[in-house]
Amino acid sequence: MSIEQQQTDKLPTSVPLREFFLYWLKLGFISFGGPAGQISMMHQELVEKRRWISERRFLHALNYTMVLPGPEAQQLATYIGWLLHGVWGGIMAGALFVLPSLIIIGGLTWGYLEYGDVRAVEGVLYGVKPAVTAIVVFAAYRIGTRALKNNALYAIAVLAFIAIFVLNVPFPYIVIGAGIIGYVGFRFAPDKFNSKGHGGEAGHSYGPAIIDDHTPVPEHARFKWRRVVVIVLVGLVLWAAVMLGLLATYGWQGTLTQMGWFFTKAALVTFGGAYAVLPYVYQGGVEQYAWLNATQMIDGLALGESTPGPLIMIVAFVGFVGGWTKGIFGPELLPLAGAAGASIATLFTFLPSFLFILLGGPFVESTRHDIKFTGPLTGITAAVVGVILNLAMFFAYHVLWPQGFEGTFDWFSALLGLAAFVALFRFKIGILPVIAASAIIGMGYTLLL
Repeated sequence: MSIEQQQTDKLPTSVPLREFFLYWLKLGFISFGGPAGQISMMHQELVEKRRWISERRFLHALNYTMVLPGPEAQQLATYIGWLLHGVWGGIMAGALFVLPSLIIIGGLTWGYLEYGDVRAVEGVLYGVKPAVTAIVVFAAYRIGTRALKNNALYAIAVLAFIAIFVLNVPFPYIVIGAGIIGYVGFRFAPDKFNSKGHGGEAGHSYGPAIIDDHTPVPEHARFKWRRVVVIVLVGLVLWAAVMLGLLATYGWQGTLTQMGWFFTKAALVTFGGAYAVLPYVYQGGVEQYAWLNATQMIDGLALGESTPGPLIMIVAFVGFVGGWTKGIFGPELLPLAGAAGASIATLFTFLPSFLFILLGGPFVESTRHDIKFTGPLTGITAAVVGVILNLAMFFAYHVLWPQGFEGTFDWFSALLGLAAFVALFRFKIGILPVIAASAIIGMGYTLLL
């Protein structure tokens, strides 16, 4: 019997619900490193180790989430959960990806507002930042080595990096441009723009998967108009029920009502990830509504970078500080007001993401073998590598030159980041131990200064 046949015999036909729940719960608490790190963690665990899904199916889902507004890592988790266990599986995976982060950020924001600047906390954040930078750089390397299989795809990645880093081209335009290049390239050089060249063969190296390259689309993942109508109605009713409840309780000018409306709009313009929407959130939260000040916004970004979950969870920080600052429940209930603001911001930010996946997933699955989509999706995958590299550069700049290039170079952060990268790349140490060690070193260094 061949090794592959033995692996197939050992592989279960489905993922037990208890194991499924515990994995997404665990990921919610350890998903550091922003979208690049989180996607890399999911690939390592679900494709390479557990073999719940093949690499080609994983990349196909990733391509779809990259062209949507919203947090792509959370949407990818929702997509894989939906593919494995239907609508409730998608909701479970997507919610567990976010809820631990909401709880952690809520608790840390309460401490931040209640006790102000604490030197030990500053030290933890100081140590975590270079480690997060190393995680993103490592993720760019891992994803790049899998996705860029020839010079044409390398060229797309380089062009995407130049477009976003040098020319500041909006992310949606980069995706559209990469898709067009992939479409045209597939017509004239199909061997260079074939998805088999950037993941199909690599996926088989990990062994058969429960959702494999040629596994038929599950019944719950087939496109049906009845399901579309039901999902749209449920989503709209849920949004309207909460929004109308806030309107009836607090009026249109109420802080929570305005948060619901503002973060609904923010959820629909978050193309390109959290950094693309930060100026919008800053403008609304700081300048328009005065929920927080500019310094608090920067502190929130540092908190978001250093905690598990999508970086867009900075909206929970904004909501918490806004509810606290406005004292919506009175001066005696400031923590409760903050928790309400964070919950409303999170709900209205992520609700559209679930709808995008549950509505678009069946169509995406139906295009897996359609050659019209092969070239564009291959081009988009290559462009994503360049975008992730830009994110790594963004992190490195803010960590190594905290006051900008006119300020001093932070040698300690550079050495700590290098050590973290070596630990990940050379010694294969896990992300969580690297984060924990960096936090302890950063705290110790800060307290000794």
